[in-house]
Amino acid sequence: MALQARQDLSDEDLISAICSRAEWAIELLYQRYHRFAYSLAYHVLHESSAAEDVVQETFLSIWHKAPSYQRQHGSVHRWLQAIVHHRAIDRVRAAAHRNYQWTPLQLEDEQDPPSQQPELWEETWHDEQRALIRAALERLPTEQRQVIEMAYFGGYTHAEIADRWQIPLGTVKGRMRLGLQKMKRILQEQGLDAAW
Repeated sequence: MALQARQDLSDEDLISAICSRAEWAIELLYQRYHRFAYSLAYHVLHESSAAEDVVQETFLSIWHKAPSYQRQHGSVHRWLQAIVHHRAIDRVRAAAHRNYQWTPLQLEDEQDPPSQQPELWEETWHDEQRALIRAALERLPTEQRQVIEMAYFGGYTHAEIADRWQIPLGTVKGRMRLGLQKMKRILQEQGLDAAW
């Protein structure tokens, strides 16, 4: 298959080719999504090499588990997003468990050091904010949501988004502006005016 013809294949077509063990298909899927996957992993882990490891594990998992992909449960993009997220969270949990295992017992008269971890209520509030933002994003028209996701979660520039979707740069900027304005209104209704 010619290179340009391969570039034009949908994500679902690439998954079908991966099921047939076509290495070019996993390479092309990697080219499409490695920056998005890295950005998402880094957002959870805050550590570059760990995020890179998660990206590699994700695409290795896709290579082995491509036959388990079910289109009716969501797009390839969402499937990949779920794999990255779960692997990153697993790393956070494993690191927390290792740290707990190696925490020395506190001496009887020793004071508790100030916690480096955010308070539980603060973590809960941040989780709630993220859920509200994600819900607001889901309420946007598809074309607005896509450019915002690519820019904020995928790390793409406006020019790269325009090139990827083959639309004018002004259209990308317009969709971004309209989408962010609508999200702001939705979040203000939810009481997130100051956070937004």
